[in-house]
Amino acid sequence: MSKIIQFIRHAKSSWQFNVSDHDRPLKKRGVKDANLVANHLKTNFIKPNLILSSTAYRAKLTALLFVDVLDLKNIQFQQKKALYDFSGDSVLEVINNCDDNVNVLMVFGHNHALTNLCNSLGNTSIDNVTTSGFVQIEFDQNSWKNIKNGNTTKIVFPKHLK
Repeated sequence: MSKIIQFIRHAKSSWQFNVSDHDRPLKKRGVKDANLVANHLKTNFIKPNLILSSTAYRAKLTALLFVDVLDLKNIQFQQKKALYDFSGDSVLEVINNCDDNVNVLMVFGHNHALTNLCNSLGNTSIDNVTTSGFVQIEFDQNSWKNIKNGNTTKIVFPKHLK
């Protein structure tokens, strides 16, 4: 059985409030862009077996928006502090430690971690995974332990839909 990762970068966040980086909310444009991408994905979408999100407020809000639009309320949802990562090392460690019974994994996180992982795991060069950006990579492997050499099968950024 193959493995599929669906990476989603959190939606555009607001710097309007005096809160920590971890607690920043979404901007109205971020909510609009996330809805645009999630609604586009409704057709020809592979539902995940597990949804993982960074504990950052903006990532959680983005994840909950996608869960709502794509009707994923029955899918297990977990927040992991290790996904509040900007290099990609901790994110990859979380992925590598996923249960092999999970075949489709949806991960909500941050840049530059997601761009780095999309470029190192997939076969398509991406300059920047934009806010609300979705990248799907498929692997011809049956374990998360050593995933590599994936095939980037879908890229959806808000700018593609406007």
